[in-house]
Amino acid sequence: MLSTKSRKIVSFWLIVIPFINQFQDLVKLLPAGIERIQQGINWLEERIVPFFPQVSDINALIEQLQPFITNLPAQAIAFFSTSVGAVLEFLLVIILTLMLLVNPQPYRKSFIRCFPAFYRKRVDEILTRCADGLGAWTVGALIEMVFIGALSGIGLWILQVPLALAHAVLAGLLNFIPNIGPTLSVFLPATIAFLDAPWKALAVIVLYIIIQNVESYWLTPTVMAHQVALLPAVTLTAQIFFTTFFGALGLLMALPLAVVAKTWIEEALFKDILDRWQHSS
Repeated sequence: MLSTKSRKIVSFWLIVIPFINQFQDLVKLLPAGIERIQQGINWLEERIVPFFPQVSDINALIEQLQPFITNLPAQAIAFFSTSVGAVLEFLLVIILTLMLLVNPQPYRKSFIRCFPAFYRKRVDEILTRCADGLGAWTVGALIEMVFIGALSGIGLWILQVPLALAHAVLAGLLNFIPNIGPTLSVFLPATIAFLDAPWKALAVIVLYIIIQNVESYWLTPTVMAHQVALLPAVTLTAQIFFTTFFGALGLLMALPLAVVAKTWIEEALFKDILDRWQHSS
């Protein structure tokens, strides 16, 4: 049997090194794939446009499109600013998380002292339950990521799409981002597959739709119901709520925050208040 250190070394050489090499090749091939897609769109336009009647008043059409064209630079700048802000917020969360993980006890003790003396022991118990819930959620998320990565890799290998390992790893990692991640993960393999043949790109899109449906309707309810018992409606509500107040970062952190909120509501509100509430005679 291999030791833990030996397993890490084997995993590094079998997965990490090939992934890095394939990812570098993916970055090089991506512009060519996008250019090929653009050529395909132009080819379709040349053959489809002649079947439609010519626009009678081109000036009127230009006037209608002018506000949209005028606002394009402002929209591009706004999108860029939003993206940069989201990246900075994500980096800030990573830094704060690392600071908390290095020495969490002083922060925990300070938080506990914010409560009355008689309730501090109970708060410490609830924090422990939150940590257990987050651990269970992390295990569930890892199971889903491995499942998505494995199915994506097998499907892309069957379709003979180049750089299947890099696409599979990215699909698993992006699955960590609810809703948006799975949509982003299909772009890269579909673009690279288009370099071989258009039908391959379509096959990749169909493959990812099938995988995501299996994950959404079977794997996630099964795993998460067993790990953290989050109802689907609660999960969706949490995503909407945290995204509304915190943007893209809120969407990324919605599920772990929902796990923490669920634990506090069950322990502090239900068990400590409502379950002990007695009507006076």
